[in-house]
Amino acid sequence: METTKISIRDKLPLTCSRTGTCCYGKLVLLNPWELACLAREKKITPREFRDLYCEFGGIRLRFDGEAGWKNQKACSQYIANFGCSVHLGRPLCCRLYPLGRQIQSEKVHYMYQGNKFPCLEGCPEVSALPHLTIGEYLKDQEADNFEKAQDEYLEMMQNLADIAFMLLLDTGLAESGDKKTLFLWRKMGSEPPEVLANRIGHEWIDCLMLPEISDDLEDPILFVKKHNDLLQLKVQGKFGYLQTNQELHEASVLIMGAALHLARGIGTNPKNLAEHWIDIAKNHGALE
Repeated sequence: METTKISIRDKLPLTCSRTGTCCYGKLVLLNPWELACLAREKKITPREFRDLYCEFGGIRLRFDGEAGWKNQKACSQYIANFGCSVHLGRPLCCRLYPLGRQIQSEKVHYMYQGNKFPCLEGCPEVSALPHLTIGEYLKDQEADNFEKAQDEYLEMMQNLADIAFMLLLDTGLAESGDKKTLFLWRKMGSEPPEVLANRIGHEWIDCLMLPEISDDLEDPILFVKKHNDLLQLKVQGKFGYLQTNQELHEASVLIMGAALHLARGIGTNPKNLAEHWIDIAKNHGALE
C-alpha cells in the first residue's frame, strides 16, 4: 500500500475524538518490555497476561472482543463505553496510531498508510479538532520511552542474528559445505508466526518474551540491556560446548529463528530480513 511520509513538524488532525474505532480489527505487535508494561497495568504477571491476551508466544495482542466498527473484533483490552483498560501501559503501536515509524540509515521516519489521513474514515470529526505537529503528538502520547524500547530491541534482534552468524561462519560449519542452515533461515523468514513460534519452542520463546527482570520497568534501555545479558548467558550455557556440525547447524537455526520472531514483534518484515542476512552470509562464504 502507498504510504505518505511526514515530517516531525507537519501538522495533522491528531487530536483523538475517543470514539474507539481504532480499537477494532487492528494488528498490535508487542516487544517484551511492552508486554511487561501491559501486565503491570493489568496487575498480573507478564506470563499471565501473555497466556490470556496474546498470540504467538506474546508478540501480538488478541483481537477477540465483541464486534464493533465495520463488524470487526475489538482488542482484548477494549471495554465498550469505557475505552482501553490498560491505557497507561498501551504499546507504541497504539501511541503512534495512525502513524507508522521506520528507521533508515539510523534516522527515524514517520508516515501513514495511503494518501488520505486514516482517521478521517472512522472519526471524521477529528478534522474539526485542534491539529498537532507530529512532535507535539508524540509528546502528548508519552511515546519517548516506548520508542527507546523499540530501538533497543532492534539492536538486541541484531545481536541474536550475530550469534547465528557466528555459529555458521566462525566454527567451520560453513566451510564444511553445509547448505541446510541458509535453507532453513530462508524458510523461517516466510513461516507464519505460529509455525515459527512452535519451531523455536516454549523454552526459548519464554526467554525471548518473558525475561526474569523484576525491576527497571521505568527504564526501558536498562531493561532491554538486562534482557540481552540474560539471553547471552542462556546461549553460552546451551551452546558453549557444541562439537558436531549438526549441533552447530541446529543452534544457528534456533537463534536465527528467535531473531526473526522478535523482528516480527517489533514490526520488521522477517522475510525481507532473512533474505538480507542470507546475502550477508553468502558473501562471507556460506553456501545454499
